[in-house]
Amino acid sequence: MKLVPIISVKQGDCLAKNILDFDGRILLKEGVFLTRAYLSRIENLKISSIYIKTEQSKIESNKVIKFQPQQENIKEFFNDSERGSLNSKNTNSNAKKLLNETSSSFKSIETTTKNIISEVKKREAVMNSLTSIYKIDKYTYQHSINVAQYSLELGIQLQLNQDELYTLCIGALLHDIGKILIPQDIIQKSEALTKEEFETIKEHTTKGYDYLKGCSEIPDSAKTIVLQHHERMDGQGYPNNMKGEDISRFSKIVAIADVYDAITSDRPYRKALSPNDAVEYILSNADTQFDYEIVKSFSKAIVPYPMGTLVELSSGDVAVVTDVFHNFALRPQVRIIQNGINTITNHVDDTITLMTNLHIVIQRIRYLA
Repeated sequence: MKLVPIISVKQGDCLAKNILDFDGRILLKEGVFLTRAYLSRIENLKISSIYIKTEQSKIESNKVIKFQPQQENIKEFFNDSERGSLNSKNTNSNAKKLLNETSSSFKSIETTTKNIISEVKKREAVMNSLTSIYKIDKYTYQHSINVAQYSLELGIQLQLNQDELYTLCIGALLHDIGKILIPQDIIQKSEALTKEEFETIKEHTTKGYDYLKGCSEIPDSAKTIVLQHHERMDGQGYPNNMKGEDISRFSKIVAIADVYDAITSDRPYRKALSPNDAVEYILSNADTQFDYEIVKSFSKAIVPYPMGTLVELSSGDVAVVTDVFHNFALRPQVRIIQNGINTITNHVDDTITLMTNLHIVIQRIRYLA
């Protein structure tokens, strides 16, 4: 089976896991062949992805898809983050055992992140705000988590101290909190926004800042991130057309993490960029949109294919990333777990170092259950 965005599911696909409501009742049972009516019902429930049966996987699972917009479940997400990789967005559950093979440099990052997350979980205002985001828009919630993870990686690369990383994490988690105050028909629109709608969306920076302004539990520097994360180095950003050194360093970090996650995520109105292309986009906009020095650190810190990621190679093979090289994150070491149709030289369980096998590249990330 594989996890498929709802916009990519086709009529006739077979549901691989039960879909449940808030109370645990089955809304749609595993094994059902999806019709147009079923797909419309799933979309109306705001479910972004579902598991579909495929011929490639014989793995059976008792897991179900369930609505859980409760604070306890957001805390459980953090518990999972502590146990796993920073880049949990692209990490497959079957491959998490491979995290034990992490190199010492990534172990230190994981340890630091664990400590930061433990502190953030104690902040009731942060958890309540995340719950509000989850209830309003699941994409924005997941995006906020991803941006916090990427921001922490970048902050660690920049050698921020523990207190600075803590503030950075809170600001990154809440950078889009203002979107709970924007009309939801605009936030959840499945098409490109009109000019007028985009102007309304831009208000989430000031609305979010005002929303948090009176909360003493949130550090002022974190609130500044909420206000400034769409400012640009060249002064063409919003809401205040700030430029250069007038923009806080934390805001510059989150700005990069925000754009990177956004352009590597599928949206109804556009396809995601590959991690390679996304990195190139960030690099090409250094000094205009992003801070040049922070971009240089970003290119070293961000790991597009963290250990445990399932990937499809240009050879057609499916592999799992088993090691990442510090200055060559786009060309990790992988272990073949499934041969492609036209594979001649590689075999299941073969380990390949892409840094030395330059004729093989990663084509895309695979999302298998």
